[in-house]
Amino acid sequence: MSTPYDIPEAPEVLDRREGPYGEVALRRHGGLLQIIANGCFLMDTSDGRSERLLVDTALAALDPEAADPGVLIGGLGVGFSLAHAAGQPRWGRITVVEREPAIIEWHRTGPLAGLSGEALADPRTEIVEQDLVVYVKETSDTFDALCLDIDNGPGWTVDEGNQGLYTPDGLAACARVLKPRGVLAVWSAKPSPEFEGTLRNAGFRQVRTEEIPVARGVPDVVHIGVRPG
Repeated sequence: MSTPYDIPEAPEVLDRREGPYGEVALRRHGGLLQIIANGCFLMDTSDGRSERLLVDTALAALDPEAADPGVLIGGLGVGFSLAHAAGQPRWGRITVVEREPAIIEWHRTGPLAGLSGEALADPRTEIVEQDLVVYVKETSDTFDALCLDIDNGPGWTVDEGNQGLYTPDGLAACARVLKPRGVLAVWSAKPSPEFEGTLRNAGFRQVRTEEIPVARGVPDVVHIGVRPG
């Protein structure tokens, strides 16, 4: 008597919208929630280790003398980075820039509220609905750390408009929102020695890459650089 193979459950689309930058969808696949942008998988709720590393590495690299440091998180995603930052009492303020209004709504009143509700209620938290590429060029605000997680990596961007952020001009815009000795942390789905070189050429110091240990395959990484001060 044969045993039938288990057929993976098809993803259930919870919401799909046409946003300012194309289509964005929220799906449930088994016990996971997934965000899809223009048909490209962005992230899900399966792990979060690398998003937490993004925040932890930035915090560890801060100037020890920085009082009530502010962190700018580029990309709300499924909320792992925000929730982790809100759980760290050292941050004086937490600003999240997210360009997709649907993602913000999913966190405030939708299926993702269970992951980020406490963090959104934290008085240190501010959500800014804007394209990060524009924000870092136009804001007059400055921060002690910028945690950048709006793409699958410097070489694998969500759309063409983000590509310039990882160039010398884009990194100069990131540096302008950082205080002296401020930390830039960039999430990536794979290591990029070329991006390390770009960080150094853009004037960042103490450039290094932290990896998430994996049993097999290519690890998620966080690229780190410090603005001179």
